[in-house]
Amino acid sequence: MAENQRTAPPKTDPTQGAVLRQGRAADPLPSAPSAPASAQGADAAGNPKAPVGLSEAAEAPESAPAVEEEEEEAEEQEPAPSASEQAQAQFKQRELRLILRQCDRVLLLDFNRLAMSDWPDDYTLATARRNRDLWLFSAFTAAVVFVSGLTGFVPAWVAGTGFGAFMIILMLGIPAVRRIYTSSPSYLDVIMKRQRLLREARAYAAHLEGNEGLIWQCVRMADFNIALKNTRFSSLLRLSERRILPRHLTRREHVRLYLIYLLEAEKAYARVQAAFFEGNRRAIDQGWQGVAAEPEPRA
Repeated sequence: MAENQRTAPPKTDPTQGAVLRQGRAADPLPSAPSAPASAQGADAAGNPKAPVGLSEAAEAPESAPAVEEEEEEAEEQEPAPSASEQAQAQFKQRELRLILRQCDRVLLLDFNRLAMSDWPDDYTLATARRNRDLWLFSAFTAAVVFVSGLTGFVPAWVAGTGFGAFMIILMLGIPAVRRIYTSSPSYLDVIMKRQRLLREARAYAAHLEGNEGLIWQCVRMADFNIALKNTRFSSLLRLSERRILPRHLTRREHVRLYLIYLLEAEKAYARVQAAFFEGNRRAIDQGWQGVAAEPEPRA
């Protein structure tokens, strides 16, 4: 009976957990199949001294090379600039550089010389013409009275008065004497001032046009300013192409039209310059040293 009691296996309750037996390892605790895997991660985070599994230790050093490989693949997937794109950019920069060199005389524009702000208006001209006609009529009348007195048609004292009036009227026609009693310009002064301003404008236009024809070369900037394609400039462009534009600027309207074209060309030149520098910046960013170049100096 005692032997049976010694050899009989001890009764265990399955709800008590693992039971140590002689000669074998401890039985694992029963785990619930529905327990989420995040509970194990939470236990590991709560216990910093918990051992890390071999699979996690192996994955940790491999994560950094994987990120580097992904970055390299992303860089390789970026479209690299092709040779045709570089050649196109080089051609465009060469064209813009040529335009900047041929049309740089637009920057020499002097607005006041071509605008002719001191130009006498038509009212001033009409007033001066009326004063001139009145002066001529008065001088002619005094001369007729004087001649009539010589022939005996009028008394001598009337003829003498007519002669004196005639001399006074002639003296009033002298510019130095006329300025004493009036500040309005004479008809001759108005005409001479107009001719002088027009002559200076034509000389300045000839300086701008040079030997090549400035506005004819600026036609290439029409893509940057659509106003340069206006048909009202066609006659000026033809004359500039034939190098005879300055001597055909015979009226103020012609000079004003020429000035308007130069102002539009100046706007287009600024846009061409901005496009050239933008192309230079992009070429530098892409590493195209042959494309990124400064405008050639003028000889």
